Amino acid sequence: MNLARTPLAALQLMSRLGHSLRRMLPKQTSEAFGAQPACGRPSIAKIYVINLDRQPDRWFRIKKELRRIRDGRGNDLLSLTERQVAVDARHFDQDFVKDEDVDPYYTLADQLFVEPQPRTLPAKFELEAPIRMSRAEVAVAKSHINVWKRIAQGSEGYALILEDDVWFHPRLARRLDLAWKEIVSRSENDEPDDVIYISYKEAMHGAPKSFISKHVFRPVRGLWYLSGYILSKQGAEKLTNLLPCRGPIDLWMNHQFNALNVLATRRSIVEQITDGSSSNSYSILPTLSMIGAINSEGAALFNLRPTQLPVFAFGPANSGLSSLAMALSMLGYRCCSDLNELPFRETERLREGSVDRVFNAYVNVGCLEEICDELRLSYPNAKFIITAQLGDVSNLAISKLRAKLEGADVIVFDPCSISAWRTLCEYLKCAPPLCPFPSVDDLGQRLTDQVGRAPASAQKSSMPKQDQSPWIVERERRDWRGIQIMPPAPKDRMRWVDASSELDPLRWSVRSDTFPGNLALFRTRNVEFNGIDGATVHIRQENLGVRNYSAGAINSNDEYLYGRFESIFQACGVPGVVTGFFLHRNSPHQEIDIEIAGSAPGRLLTNVFYNPGDVGAPFDYGYRGSPSYIELGFDASKSMHKYVIEWTASEIRWLVDDKLIHRRVIWDPTPIPHQPMKLHFNTWPSRSTQLAGRLDTRLLPTMTHVRSIRASVYDLTALQDEATMPPSSDRPALSGASL
Repeated sequence: MNLARTPLAALQLMSRLGHSLRRMLPKQTSEAFGAQPACGRPSIAKIYVINLDRQPDRWFRIKKELRRIRDGRGNDLLSLTERQVAVDARHFDQDFVKDEDVDPYYTLADQLFVEPQPRTLPAKFELEAPIRMSRAEVAVAKSHINVWKRIAQGSEGYALILEDDVWFHPRLARRLDLAWKEIVSRSENDEPDDVIYISYKEAMHGAPKSFISKHVFRPVRGLWYLSGYILSKQGAEKLTNLLPCRGPIDLWMNHQFNALNVLATRRSIVEQITDGSSSNSYSILPTLSMIGAINSEGAALFNLRPTQLPVFAFGPANSGLSSLAMALSMLGYRCCSDLNELPFRETERLREGSVDRVFNAYVNVGCLEEICDELRLSYPNAKFIITAQLGDVSNLAISKLRAKLEGADVIVFDPCSISAWRTLCEYLKCAPPLCPFPSVDDLGQRLTDQVGRAPASAQKSSMPKQDQSPWIVERERRDWRGIQIMPPAPKDRMRWVDASSELDPLRWSVRSDTFPGNLALFRTRNVEFNGIDGATVHIRQENLGVRNYSAGAINSNDEYLYGRFESIFQACGVPGVVTGFFLHRNSPHQEIDIEIAGSAPGRLLTNVFYNPGDVGAPFDYGYRGSPSYIELGFDASKSMHKYVIEWTASEIRWLVDDKLIHRRVIWDPTPIPHQPMKLHFNTWPSRSTQLAGRLDTRLLPTMTHVRSIRASVYDLTALQDEATMPPSSDRPALSGASL
């Protein structure tokens, strides 16, 4: 992946202007192309364009490009062109497993061979840790490999391979002809060339190369993208013999340069379109962030919104309603599920046919099943889903539901089907995510507390700016207080997993990485375990290449799902420094935070990040979360205090010195995180002056003391038993996803 980027808005404006001006230019003629060689010299006799079936607009656009250039006989290049159907990542039912063509695992060392990062200091473990290709990367690799096999089995000596998001440089014909003349002259005396790059981006610090003529060079490595390249029949045979491809296709190609005869035109003469967003996902980005090669955070917010609204789903018990609710969330719906009732005002809005609702999807909500005939009339464009597994379509409960919804837009849907994404997304007219359909245990309808308990906060609080995603309710809704679930009957549901009075190094890992918002690299020597006195975490000013500071962080070796997590520590009081105690995971990104900024040690930041999906789902949108500031009433940098996060499936509670200071219930303003997370403690200098103030380097080095960290976890079996509502005598039990 190439890291040198121009701001997208500027690129889009320049691209539109350039394409408008190009329409006025005359057609070009290139002697390098032709079905039959001119004057007995080799020519590029075939063009393959890799294009997805679901992107006909790109095929239409590139055909216009091909018509702008003629070959040596006066025919436009479209006459030499054949569309190659691209492999669609959305058709993968699960994460790709190695086959004879593609091995989806590669390493950071492979990346750094192509794009060296001279200022980074990765550890050996980081260099060799396996990285799994994204589904999009696997699909792109397979698409190119399919073309190679066609060329290897064909009769043409040379073929041009194009991706469908390219445009031709106004001087393509002249520059290619000059380069092609030199290439052909060389091949008459030497072994023919295998690959000729005519579209590429050099690595950030340049590609090592040797110029063999005025218009052509031989690269050693460091050429990104395979948007446009000429491949000989011999080269195609070599590439297919070198398979499997390990890692993204452009990365792997660089590792084969020593086994191939590779050339490149002096300038890239086929460019990628920049007035639209790429649908590719890059598996290397998290690793590059961890070593400090990427230093800026962006909003990265989920920007696709569903158009088929609202959605209502009902079904018998154990029919996959839980999985459906999670799937709708992954499609960008704000989905409320697994309740016997809704808050009163939301129910009233639904009965009124209002569009001013908190949610746009409702799954397994008991009170709505009773009025589904009203909903059908109030929302004539609504989508209704009845869940049923194979063989249950004739179930009496399903028959009754279908009768009540007669005349509505209804499907009977099996969430366990291998084609679940395709069926659901065709019905809702949207694209499926590039991950498996979720599999969530059905929980049944949960009993809501219509009276509810207001989120407790004895101290003053304020709410800074939050992310704008489908999974966060806007703060402008002043009458919204989330959804309170009736508390379960008291039980001994917890067990201590670390009840020691000291930090046990066997339970904790010291981190040696970073993240974009961190001005420091975490280093193992910055954490000192002190036995019964806990640990000391240091921040130092030192040049570490990608960072000018070092800091310290530890995390639990185990992941936890629900429990009580407590720590006694004294926060750092240096402006610009953050002391954090939190639970965190990626894919999907979920997080529950306690943070104290050195610029304001009298207040505590609570925060929740929520993204939907099963473990491995690549939903990591947003960097602000849904924060709240709580006034502590004391200076946390002056002495030790106990900080606690209590996390259950229905609420999160924050306590300081055993006093409840803040509480969030379901959809207040996010769902409750539902995936296991690791427990973390860290101290680090922040890049954000808004979060922590400007770093005061005069006060460095500094340190933070943490006396203890304890965790007790819930018995999940007991929680699930308590969360399930017994079925009533006149209605089948229903199940749904816990959001």
